Parts: sequence; structure tokens; C-alpha cells
Amino acid sequence: MELIRGLHNLRPRHRGCVASIGNFDGVHLGHQAIVARLQEHAAATGLPARVVLFEPQPLEFFRPDQVEPRLMRLREKLAALDALGVDGVLCLHFDARLAGMPRDAFVEHLLIEGLGVRQLVVGPDFRFGHKRLGDVDYLKTVGTSAGFGVEAMPPLLLDGERVSSTAVRQHLTGGDLAGAARLLGRPYTLHGRVSHGDARGRTIGFPTLNLPLRRKAVSLRGVFAVRVTGLADRPLPAVANLGVRPTVDGTYPLLEVHVLDFAGQVYGRQVQVEFVQQLRDERRFDGLDALRAQIELDLRAARRVFAKP
Repeated sequence: MELIRGLHNLRPRHRGCVASIGNFDGVHLGHQAIVARLQEHAAATGLPARVVLFEPQPLEFFRPDQVEPRLMRLREKLAALDALGVDGVLCLHFDARLAGMPRDAFVEHLLIEGLGVRQLVVGPDFRFGHKRLGDVDYLKTVGTSAGFGVEAMPPLLLDGERVSSTAVRQHLTGGDLAGAARLLGRPYTLHGRVSHGDARGRTIGFPTLNLPLRRKAVSLRGVFAVRVTGLADRPLPAVANLGVRPTVDGTYPLLEVHVLDFAGQVYGRQVQVEFVQQLRDERRFDGLDALRAQIELDLRAARRVFAKP
């Protein structure tokens, strides 16, 4: 899958495609339905299927202190779209210039001159351009004269619930991993590169993989039974703490993972952590001895989870 960073990096060879535009946060079943429809158009026209993303996401630009936690960083999003068979992603830097671009200029510069779009597939609530004045009806009107089709996918309902990034976050905030996985079409997973931490886990007998999440907030908090991919030829059972580590006065979200019965060099490795079951909430303990005793209980609980057939 080709990644194109910025409108200025589009070349003549990129003209002529079918495309979708959106945040695609979580790449949930609704997003997957859009990509599947996009690929149907690609197969029918013989053109590549491309997705247009924004970094930061628009709400992160307009309301940086109020935005909901992301389900995915850009790296994770790109990996998920690649796995779905998307041919290319155009990532646009969302700044004041892009936020202030009128809807007609957005269509002209991006869709017509830049990508040469022949078919556009978007979600039902898609809006764009300065003050969000562009919508699906406007796109259809312009597309008729400019020579591209527009299809708005209807909301995807699953057991009566609308599939959306917001709904996934709500399930995660409530500790409902099964509900989140149902809407995602897969277990909730976080990716990260193992970095050096303060080695506090090693000093109390439980070395951990430290995965900085590079985000201000997370939807999920607590201690979990997880599976780790990227360290061996199979997923490894583990226990993870996702939160701010109140016992040691942590201030930012960190994912710490203790892999069961594992020893090896891990620093710098890219790993994926799949959340299986919540064991308890994160809480403050009266010192490291109390924390060590609780971790022993967490490990036993996790082993019971993985012992189930």
C-alpha cells in the first residue's frame, strides 16, 4: 500500500482512482463495509482504491482539549487499511489552511485535479470544507458535471446498534471488551514499540514491556489478560496494566505488559497487544509490597483465563 503525505506529493500517476474520505478511527465494521464497496468499484473500473485521511483528525484541530480518545494512531490505521487491501492512502495535514478551504476548492484541488476521482464512497454523515458546508448532496451535484459518481453508504446496524467509532469508545470506557470487539470485527488491540522504562517492574520481580501510547487519553483503563504478538512465532499470554500508574504517581497513559513465562530481548520491537478480559480496575496501592502482592493475584487470574478451553 502506498502512503502519500500531503496534496503536494500527488503526481500525475496518482490521477484516476476510486476513493473514500474520513477519519477511519478504529477501522471498524462500518469502515470495512465502505472499503469493501470501494473495492467493488475498483474492480469494476480497473482503478486503484485510495483512502484520504487527516492528521490530526479534524476535531483534534478544532477542540484539542475536548476531543475523545483515539482508537488508533496513524500507524495502526495504515496497517489495518493495508490488511483490507486498500491500494493507497493520502494523508493530509489538517491545519488552518485546510480547515478554511471552501467546499468548491476542496473538490477542485483534491478530488478533481489531485486524485482524478471517478467514484467516491463516503459515510452517511460526511461533511467537508469551511464551516462544514460541503455534504453528500453537494458532492452529487458537482460530480454530475465533473464526471465522478458519489455513493453514501447507509449506517451499519449490528443487533440494532449503529456501528461507529463513538460506540466502540463507549463500550471500551465501560469495560465491555466483547461489545467493542463485536463492532470492530476483531478484538481491541493496541500497537507500540517497546521502550526503556524506569525498570520498577523488574525490581519487584515482574519485568514489563513498556509501550508509550503517544496520546493524551485512552478509552480503556485497568488490568487485563492480553495476548502479545511480535515477540515469538505465536501470540503469547500476558497481563497488562493500561493507565497512569497511580501507585508510582504516573501522569500520562502507559501500557505495561508482563509476558507470562517469557525472557528475551524486546527493546525496540514493534508489538501488538490484544485485550482478552479485564481482571480489575487500576487503583493506587500503599507501597510496592502491596502492589507486588496484587500482581501475584493478577497473574493467577490471567492464567485461569488462558487455561479455559
